[in-house]
Amino acid sequence: MAKCWIELDQDSSADALLKLSGSKTPGFTGTQEEAESASQQLRKELVELQERLFAEGKHKVLVVLQAMDTGGKDGAIRRVFSGINPQGINVARFAGPSADELAHDYLWRVHQKVPATGQIVVFNRSHYEDVLAVRVNDLVPQKVWKKRYAHLRNFEQMLVDEGTIILKFYLHIDAEEQLERLQARLDEPEKNWKFDEHDLEQRKHWDEYMHAFRDAIVETHQKDAPWYVIPANRKWFRDYAMLTIIVDTLKKLDPQFPKPTFDPAAIKVV
Repeated sequence: MAKCWIELDQDSSADALLKLSGSKTPGFTGTQEEAESASQQLRKELVELQERLFAEGKHKVLVVLQAMDTGGKDGAIRRVFSGINPQGINVARFAGPSADELAHDYLWRVHQKVPATGQIVVFNRSHYEDVLAVRVNDLVPQKVWKKRYAHLRNFEQMLVDEGTIILKFYLHIDAEEQLERLQARLDEPEKNWKFDEHDLEQRKHWDEYMHAFRDAIVETHQKDAPWYVIPANRKWFRDYAMLTIIVDTLKKLDPQFPKPTFDPAAIKVV
């Protein structure tokens, strides 16, 4: 499989993410049309693999999506998982915590949403907000959020040890691309409902967010819970990259329809 993502590791410079172009297409040299055609075939494969995963009831798959506002999380979910049987997939969206959630530890609400056997669960934002938005907006002291990297590593390792496959995607767009997408939400009436003035306030902290994402990725990238940094200015490449990674992962699992415990030929339906 061509490597259609960017790796950021301990050797990366502190401003590596600041310099990353969201328009890159690593591992792919074809045209948009070719990528979209490949994505269409990959979706068919994903639908079949998910059907087998659900029927087998053996594996659990957690897909974590993180991005800046307008980064394309909702669009990626719609386009990547289009056609999948709703029985076998759930999407969990983590907005600001409720009073009840705040009364518990910050991972309490997350743990309730992880996949059961046979399921794919997609986190639209996730437990990483507690080292991203929480950090940038000074919601807790530095000594508190810094400890959370270890919490997150241990939490994910526990899930892996209990049989969960974890794929974490950071969809990276440029500040200029975000500006265009925010403006489109004002200019296009059918997108007005998406506009939130809070996004403009968060945009002022772009550099702080880039450093927060970089640190989160470096601190929590693990062999069994890897991060994939996907340049996402070009939505067609974003979809192609995610589909390639997810399908390749499920192929390695090789889920199979369970064999019947009876002889189908010996049963007559009347």
